[in-house]
Amino acid sequence: MCTKTLLLFFAPALLFCSLGSFGIYQPTTPYRCDNGKVFFKSEATLEVIQARSKKLRGAIDPANNTFAWSVETTSFEGFNNPLQREHFNENFMESTKYPKISFVGKIIEKIDFQTDGIYTVRAKGKLLAHGVEQERIIRSELEVLGNKIRVRAQFTVPLADHNISIPHIVYQKIAEEIALSVEAELFTKTN
Repeated sequence: MCTKTLLLFFAPALLFCSLGSFGIYQPTTPYRCDNGKVFFKSEATLEVIQARSKKLRGAIDPANNTFAWSVETTSFEGFNNPLQREHFNENFMESTKYPKISFVGKIIEKIDFQTDGIYTVRAKGKLLAHGVEQERIIRSELEVLGNKIRVRAQFTVPLADHNISIPHIVYQKIAEEIALSVEAELFTKTN
């Protein structure tokens, strides 16, 4: 009984050591970011609207190949005028009711976080915006540089997918599909 208990206790440590000696070891400390950037562009017939946030927060867990990102909707700046920003928060995003946009999921491809390089991956997860969750696969570029990862992605989001309606009066000023780009640097602590 005592030998069996000791074996159960040490088995994970032995497995970890043996995997490390074959070069399969992945860092276990998550990479984190508090100041990533999100840009959006609405290019409609009569108007182009652009805004950005420098407050994208996120993490990538290399042990599980998972990620989590979020940004507060009120953190977007730019727009063509202050009234446009107010309409974005009050009428379209309903920021008081739905304060955050998030994307949580798993990286489909396996990445060797120990080897510097650029990896093209697919991030599969749930995009939550305006209270509506949609499953998405977003092609992204990850650049591993020691204890740092750079993330870049460009994708589009149809407003209808998240129950964001365009009033008829501004139909030609707001695009039905919004172009987004993300840039972030994540860091992990090294031993």
